[in-house]
Amino acid sequence: MSSLEDLNVSRETLERLEQFSSLVARWTVKINLISKSTLDDIWRRHILDSAQLFDLVPSFDHWADLGSGGGLPGIVLAILAKEQNPAGQITLVESDQRKGIFLKTAIRELDLNAIVLTERIEKVPPLNADALSARALSDLSTLLTFAERHLVNHGTAVFPKGQNWRKEDEEARKTWSYSLDPVKSKTSAAAAVLLIKDIKRV
Repeated sequence: MSSLEDLNVSRETLERLEQFSSLVARWTVKINLISKSTLDDIWRRHILDSAQLFDLVPSFDHWADLGSGGGLPGIVLAILAKEQNPAGQITLVESDQRKGIFLKTAIRELDLNAIVLTERIEKVPPLNADALSARALSDLSTLLTFAERHLVNHGTAVFPKGQNWRKEDEEARKTWSYSLDPVKSKTSAAAAVLLIKDIKRV
């Protein structure tokens, strides 16, 4: 997946992704949504990297994205869902008030079926999501604690991880039992997207 055309989506969806990318670039000057060093490679490093998560959960009623920050992957998922799963609800959890304002602005301008909770993840009442994601938020053990609280029993956690994902998996299994399907990242050779189910404390 090297370009937006590889997503196989409508022109309208591509335009929304382009509009969102422009929003991120503009707001990053003010509130540092993404590293300024990645602005020139925003499609691959952020948009495509986020978009690859969508197809890994064939269907969902409620997708929760934790620590949404600049809407990566949450807003990207909501843009794709508008075309491919319009009934699917996206909930974005972000404790930073300024980033919360950005997320609400993006949802309004792009006309997306998503809501923003500007609260700490551990203080949000259980979301009962059947899909849950978190990108560049925390180590796997901590993410599993969040998933235990906010994911329904049959749900799927979708965690993109870098080259050290095996080490994080080894450490997490000291505390947790779960089924893991690591999917090779389409945007980074050493990275993987971890699909996790059946999460239980050891």
